[in-house]
Amino acid sequence: MARWSKLQKQLYQLFDPQIRIQVQCRVVRMNSQYGSTDSPRYWITLGKEVIWDYPGQFALSGGGTARADGTKIVGYPHVTDVPLISALIREYIDTPVSLLMSKQFANDHWGLVNILRAADRRIGARQWPKLRRKIYNIAALKVLAEREMRSNIALNSDGFAAG
Repeated sequence: MARWSKLQKQLYQLFDPQIRIQVQCRVVRMNSQYGSTDSPRYWITLGKEVIWDYPGQFALSGGGTARADGTKIVGYPHVTDVPLISALIREYIDTPVSLLMSKQFANDHWGLVNILRAADRRIGARQWPKLRRKIYNIAALKVLAEREMRSNIALNSDGFAAG
């Protein structure tokens, strides 16, 4: 697997430059009464708001994580889902443009792909209504709404009617 910085750069090249979206992956030191460990964390921000956070929004109070599809995973994220998230991002980047809207990403257990689709500049305004009908993920809807708003601002500043 490629280094995160290389994967992140390739992902950013796909994003609509008008929106302020960031995808981060960092190692966070976790200290407890039993010792300490380094645990990877993924998060996505739109502007200054964290709209998606792994393992944060998927963590279970008794340990482990719950995927968006309801599956519960026992264990530490660095040995369970984190490598799968990186592989999913790689799969999304490598997907041909012609398949972006129709491809079923079987390993998307966290609602991540629709966030990426909503931010992807290769998916243009004509596809947004279709994408909106496919999305139930609040974070992805926020990204799409931001793109729509930024698109309308750009149209208005150019002297065209927003539509």
